[in-house]
Amino acid sequence: MTKSLPIFILAFLSHFLFAQNGGIRPVPLKNVKTTQGFWHDRVEIARAVTVPHALHQCEESGRFDNFAVAGGLKKGVFKGARFDDSDVFKVVEGASYVLQNQYDAKLDKYLDSLITLFAAAQEPDGYLYTIRTINKDTTGSYDWIAGPYRYSFENGSHELYNVGHLYEAAVAHYEATGKKTLLNVAIKNADHLVKTIGPKAGQMVVVPGHEETELALIRLYRVTGKKEYLDLSKFFIDMRGRSDKRTLFLDEHKLGPSYFQDQVPFVRQREAVGHAVRAQYLYTGVADLLTLRPDAQDAASVNAIWNDATDKKQYITGGMGAREDGEAFDKPYMLPNDNAYAETCAAIANMFWNHKMYLLTGEAKYMDVFERVLYNGFLGGMGVKGNTFFYVNPMSSNGTNDFNKGSGAVRHEWFGTACCPSNVSRFLPSMPAYMYATQGDALVINLFGDTKASITLPNTAVQITQQTQYPWQGSIRIQVDPEKSSAFPLHIRIPGWATGQAIPGDLYSYADKLAQPVGLTINGKKADAAIDHGYLKLNRTWKKGDVVELTLDMPVRKVVASEKLKSNQGKVAIERGPVLYCAEGHDNGGKALSIKMSGTQDFMPVFQKEMLGGINTLKSKEGSITLIPYYAWANRGANEMTIWFDRQ
Repeated sequence: MTKSLPIFILAFLSHFLFAQNGGIRPVPLKNVKTTQGFWHDRVEIARAVTVPHALHQCEESGRFDNFAVAGGLKKGVFKGARFDDSDVFKVVEGASYVLQNQYDAKLDKYLDSLITLFAAAQEPDGYLYTIRTINKDTTGSYDWIAGPYRYSFENGSHELYNVGHLYEAAVAHYEATGKKTLLNVAIKNADHLVKTIGPKAGQMVVVPGHEETELALIRLYRVTGKKEYLDLSKFFIDMRGRSDKRTLFLDEHKLGPSYFQDQVPFVRQREAVGHAVRAQYLYTGVADLLTLRPDAQDAASVNAIWNDATDKKQYITGGMGAREDGEAFDKPYMLPNDNAYAETCAAIANMFWNHKMYLLTGEAKYMDVFERVLYNGFLGGMGVKGNTFFYVNPMSSNGTNDFNKGSGAVRHEWFGTACCPSNVSRFLPSMPAYMYATQGDALVINLFGDTKASITLPNTAVQITQQTQYPWQGSIRIQVDPEKSSAFPLHIRIPGWATGQAIPGDLYSYADKLAQPVGLTINGKKADAAIDHGYLKLNRTWKKGDVVELTLDMPVRKVVASEKLKSNQGKVAIERGPVLYCAEGHDNGGKALSIKMSGTQDFMPVFQKEMLGGINTLKSKEGSITLIPYYAWANRGANEMTIWFDRQ
């Protein structure tokens, strides 16, 4: 329908949309500190375990040495794969978030030593790609990996993908330390790209084979103010599907152009296709660019693609990309359980995309999807101790099938292709940056967790203190401390699960469709406020010590799939609050796959502090079934697991 609208109508709708969002800005990570509880524990795991583990793995696997060899600081050969530079940059990004959360002089100095290697490996004109620099005197043998000359093999080289992660690491490091050492490396490379690639005579017309640079250039622009970075990001977006304008277009072997989202120009794309991580990085970049440069056609495309992905191609965990072949989206409603791919990186990309869509529109539905992925698809990709990972995240397992990249049905400390653990290491410590936002003169709370946040509004500075046992309990205490008494709106997202909607669209729904009551008190007195488009909107004059208490009822809910999703007909899944549950063999006599659910099956939550990092289990009233959060499975060895249960 949108495709057929006249362009002037699209333009009007687009500009109206941007005007309505009120200029939404996320509250920076440095301004949000976790204090205790669920997310504090995991931010601490990132600091103490996940990031040090990833740095060690990069060191042991020779990823750091590649930069030293390329820079002439030591002798050696290239080790690993052509995309390994990106893992290093992602881990440095994560380490920079750790510094923003809690300064560590030793880590700061360690990053300085790595940045020295990156600067040494960079060629004089700004080019940075260690595999080519190390092998520049080797004729022919690396052509199939890196291409015969720069950017000549973008469908496989990862040259642009790697430096996109450099830009993100550089911005994170600059924001953490104020140092420009890594930022200067990134700027030098980005300036090289601006000179080399583009529409002008003598420039190359190429696009990234693995998207990432598009969104990273925008992030670099926000720090530098260099308009040409936005221009290049837009150029990369516009040149997708334009093989007529490119000498080199993306069509790698049997994968075809759809694998790269290169089948038609972006403005004509309406479906989520191809490699799920590449695709969602592209969509993230488009959404972010739209917040700076409204474009009716791009807006129509990214909205249509989001609807397609969310309504037809998303697992109940928030996982994306059903097919192992091409790590790709499948056809609508093709979402198998036992051989689901649902790559951890695709879950992270889904969060990035939905957060940018929220910043673009202000709509709560995008943060609803974000939260579903956060507690299920993302957390399921890492072990509860923070140093083991899944690459693939199935919805069921017989305990013996080898789905985890040669690691069987167990978690692994690292992978030869280590995009997933390095991606976890950069997202986990950054999570508090997604909790709060400002929208015009309003303060917005999107996610719940024990935090202290310092937020600047047009009329006053405000400190917000959250106290909660979320996601295990639905009581949230929010103390509002403005610097001076001031009138401003406070918007609190009421999750879709709390109002009876499992997920935007109708792919999954609650068997019990009744909305649950939302309790609200202000300074101990019961208050009423309507939920407007997913937000509880409180507009009053706030003074120091004001307390808002929110109560979200958390019944155990049964989830059913759309009849179009054939793989889950006659089945039911179990949720409580934002957490999806599964049965694991360890708790059910070694058998999970044979469990059946009756229509009257009731469960009681039981918090077990010493189990799997501290979890709410769900126990059936007669004691025959025990469920654990999906994210916590496979931390006790290989065994059966399932999310979807046959209904009696």
